[in-house]
Amino acid sequence: MSLTFTLDPAVTPDLRDGVLDLWTDVSNAGGSVGFVPPVTREDIRPELVKHLAAMAEGRTRLLVGHDAQGRLAACAFLTLNTHRLMRHWLWLYTVMVHPRHQGRGYGRDLMAAAADAARTCDGIEAIRLTCRGGLGLERFYESCGYKEVGRVPGAIRVAPGDDRDDIFLLLALG
Repeated sequence: MSLTFTLDPAVTPDLRDGVLDLWTDVSNAGGSVGFVPPVTREDIRPELVKHLAAMAEGRTRLLVGHDAQGRLAACAFLTLNTHRLMRHWLWLYTVMVHPRHQGRGYGRDLMAAAADAARTCDGIEAIRLTCRGGLGLERFYESCGYKEVGRVPGAIRVAPGDDRDDIFLLLALG
């Protein structure tokens, strides 16, 4: 069974809480989405509010995937560039699949849906994303068609003595 994807869903309290729960569960399972476990919903809430504010301003779009039971199973944020020289590509942020759904190909489905969503944005020719080194995430993104275009060694400090590379990847949509 695959996920059903929706771009720009209505942001209801249920959706907001679903994204908050998803982000918390993914973080606590060791997912590389901006936090290090353990975290609570309240730790994550300020970051979600920033994404929601950017959505309200039209700078960010939300892509969600629901499972057959209608539960939020995956999401990602597509953020447009405001710099006049970089408006031909967008950022993909906070790519998440719930731990209970991992290993079923839903991550690959989410990445394909994100590329399809980006193609609906006027003038967008590519997607950029970054990932934390040390987890093999770059291999997953490369298997989805992304190319590594840069790396900053030790740019992400997960814990004292545990620095990871910040890896930049690009997907040309042409």
